[in-house]
Amino acid sequence: MSEVKIAAETRTEFGKGAARRIRRDSKVPGVLYGHGSDPIHLTLPGHELLLALRTSNVLISLDIDGKSTELAIPKSVQRDPIKGFLEHVDLQLVTRGEQVTVEIPVHTEGELAPGGNLLEHVLDALPVTAEATHIPESVSVSVEGLAAGASVLAKDIELPSGVTLNVDEDAVVLQVLSAQAEEAPEGESEGAEGAEA
Repeated sequence: MSEVKIAAETRTEFGKGAARRIRRDSKVPGVLYGHGSDPIHLTLPGHELLLALRTSNVLISLDIDGKSTELAIPKSVQRDPIKGFLEHVDLQLVTRGEQVTVEIPVHTEGELAPGGNLLEHVLDALPVTAEATHIPESVSVSVEGLAAGASVLAKDIELPSGVTLNVDEDAVVLQVLSAQAEEAPEGESEGAEGAEA
């Protein structure tokens, strides 16, 4: 997993006005918390942070005011719903060797069996426990040849060494739906509406 170094500054101004001023300078307000310590309010460089957050569960090495270095992972990212720019980020303090609970994206590879069936992601991300400096960026699952009615359970997904499931092993992650089954309810509801009319 990649580790990204970012210079951060502590901030003492809070509230919407202060946040707007920070964003005008192409920076992002954030909070670093964890390990029972008081939260540290930070200002982070917007472009560098945006690039870092392209990697899921990225490990960020924060150089705070040039005085101390802390490791953190993103826990909550707020974006502008229209323009998509970063508005605020919550970072969780971690240490090397520490076990953390995160969600990793599930990617699929391969083609379903012929028949126009649909693949449903019941879980877009898989909850796992991993060592803070060895969080996998994602897991890949083969759906090659799966037919309608087939499903992939959490226990079926091969995880890297040192990573354990943090969800019921029988939880459904992916399932293949019949294309015809999807269409039928719509037809039924139209019929019901017609009868009411």
